[in-house]
Amino acid sequence: MQLLAYILIYPFLWLISILPFKLLYAFSDGLYFLIYHIIGYRKKTVKENLNLVFPEKSEAEIKEITKKFYHHLCDMVVEAIKSLTISEKQMLKRMTFANVEEINQYEKTNRSIILMCAHYGSWEWIFILQNHVKHKGYAVYKRLENKYFDKLVKRIRAKYNSYLITTKETFSTLQEAKENGELTINGFVSDQSPKPWKAHHWLDFMGINVPAHTGAEMLAKQLDMTVVYFAVKRIKRGYYETTFTTLAKHPNDFKDYEITDAFFKLVEQQIYEAPQYYLWTHKRWKHRGKTAEDFK
Repeated sequence: MQLLAYILIYPFLWLISILPFKLLYAFSDGLYFLIYHIIGYRKKTVKENLNLVFPEKSEAEIKEITKKFYHHLCDMVVEAIKSLTISEKQMLKRMTFANVEEINQYEKTNRSIILMCAHYGSWEWIFILQNHVKHKGYAVYKRLENKYFDKLVKRIRAKYNSYLITTKETFSTLQEAKENGELTINGFVSDQSPKPWKAHHWLDFMGINVPAHTGAEMLAKQLDMTVVYFAVKRIKRGYYETTFTTLAKHPNDFKDYEITDAFFKLVEQQIYEAPQYYLWTHKRWKHRGKTAEDFK
């Protein structure tokens, strides 16, 4: 059944991916109309999240952010599909890096990197970073249920010397790389909502107390890796610029959770500046009003 689904769907995705960008974004506009106006995909969740974190905004302002968010969401979907066939030249043109020297400096001091990011802007084309650095790239991901699409996604990333690993594979893979003397740069999307009974740390995110993933920070301390935050800014449709900020050159110099707290503060800054580019369809604040004690 998985193979049949792959055989039926893949040609359709490939055809979309070879569209020139003008037609690709015209397709995205049609997708927006379908998802926002017809299907109403998670509109209730999006509006609840926005009203929760922006209580000062009017109904009209919330609606405007919502519509802009869905436009951006559809663009990200088609850009992910475009990854199937996009040229290296096009990707280098459309995903640029304002200060890649922030990463390059750690090559000279032989330090591997934990690269923390949020569900903000666009993370689909970040893998082209490998053209600017010598570190071997890994990204932690959730394995797709369809093994054929899972292999496809891995193959796309591997074109740029980036490799996808699951959470269970992360420590052993990176420990082995360290023992072999390999420099690695390791991507973590760290703003998800963890299972509250497994959370070791709660913090204020957008003014609301929530559990937070601390795995990236703890792994950085265990393997002595520099922690860097990358912020993606949308320049215009289909063009993004990434800026790097070092959170901790030597993470063991910091108290537990200080790095995680600093990461979330930077995410907040991005959201306040342009909220439409955050992934509001996630139920990030579903455990609000509770504390760690409620799950013991």
